[in-house]
Amino acid sequence: MKKIIIYLSIMLLPIIAIGQVDQMDKQTMEGIRASIDSAKSIIPTNKQSLLRDVDVIFNTRMGLDSYFTDGNHDITKYTVNQFRFEIKGKIHEKVSFRFRNRYTREPIPGNLDNMSRAVDLAFVKVNLSERTQFSIGKLCADWGGYEFDFNPIDIMAYNDIIEYADNFLVGAGISHTLENKKQSFSFQILNSRTKTYEEQYGDTAPPDIEPSKMPLAFVSNWRGSFFDGKFETTYSYSFFNEAKGAHMNYFALGNKFKPSDKFVLYYDFHYSAEELDRKGIVSSIISSQYQYAAQDALYVENWLRAEYAATPKVTLLLSVFTSCHSWKDNPDSNADTKLSTSYGLIPTIEYLPFKDINMRFFVGYVARKYDYTSYAENAFGVKDYTTGQLSFGIVAPLLVL
Repeated sequence: MKKIIIYLSIMLLPIIAIGQVDQMDKQTMEGIRASIDSAKSIIPTNKQSLLRDVDVIFNTRMGLDSYFTDGNHDITKYTVNQFRFEIKGKIHEKVSFRFRNRYTREPIPGNLDNMSRAVDLAFVKVNLSERTQFSIGKLCADWGGYEFDFNPIDIMAYNDIIEYADNFLVGAGISHTLENKKQSFSFQILNSRTKTYEEQYGDTAPPDIEPSKMPLAFVSNWRGSFFDGKFETTYSYSFFNEAKGAHMNYFALGNKFKPSDKFVLYYDFHYSAEELDRKGIVSSIISSQYQYAAQDALYVENWLRAEYAATPKVTLLLSVFTSCHSWKDNPDSNADTKLSTSYGLIPTIEYLPFKDINMRFFVGYVARKYDYTSYAENAFGVKDYTTGQLSFGIVAPLLVL
């Protein structure tokens, strides 16, 4: 009998041991769960709900670029053309923010606004009512025209006015949308530039012009939607107090035509009359004969972009634009005020491989031609030239949170 009991004990010992291990495992797991439940989150629980209203975006364009001048190959290299880190969201029922930093520009603070030029946007928006918002900080100037309305990663090359302008300025603005939600209006008061007058113009500042004590810009915009969204507009007028007795008047008229879901056509008209040349293009043309910034410079531009969705994954794009540069204050009364015209052509193909992420592969070519008048060639020694850029790569606003 004793032998039987001993044999049974030996046989049951592993089972008893396993049962004890299982019990220990259960106790261990319960202890771990209790520890997890009692541990504090890095982000306090009462603040975790804020993350639902926050977006973190990597605005990216990168790839392989080949550059050409007058038909000759200059260099081929991989380039990060755009990388703009953006975070935006709501921090209160009526308060939101937006911040965007450009990592493809040197972070040099402007000595007028004390803000790094690498920062595009850094502002707070307050909802004064359901349809009225107030914003303050570094803002995007609310200029009309769709060329400037696009996310910068979607533009391979800008026309001259936007390329050479200060597009992001510190100030405040208010916007209001009408009850039908088809019309909206905005008004901004901004610094007219990021730098002081002395830094902006330096030795090229005309001796008969003095800096203004209020270097401010006033920007007004109207956006409209008609015919069930088939025709939309974004028109603006801006007044820049550049210096005493020297102002800039800028008109931008943007038009969007969408006759079908597959085809969209954009047309912008820009007119910038500058009593002191802010863009610097006219000044650079006449610099061999005149050491100061040009006065009464005029820039007139046209910009056209067509988009056609050939398939759900393939989109064909074509941008065509011109920019005319004139010097109305030319002391040579017999000369034509027009000095040059630049032309641009950008055919592009984009391929969207994934349905659930806006990441596109693209191939595009930027062809530019700079054509000077006979007068400009003879008087200032400038010569016509062309540039080209062939690009393969990816473009994506990568939403990581």
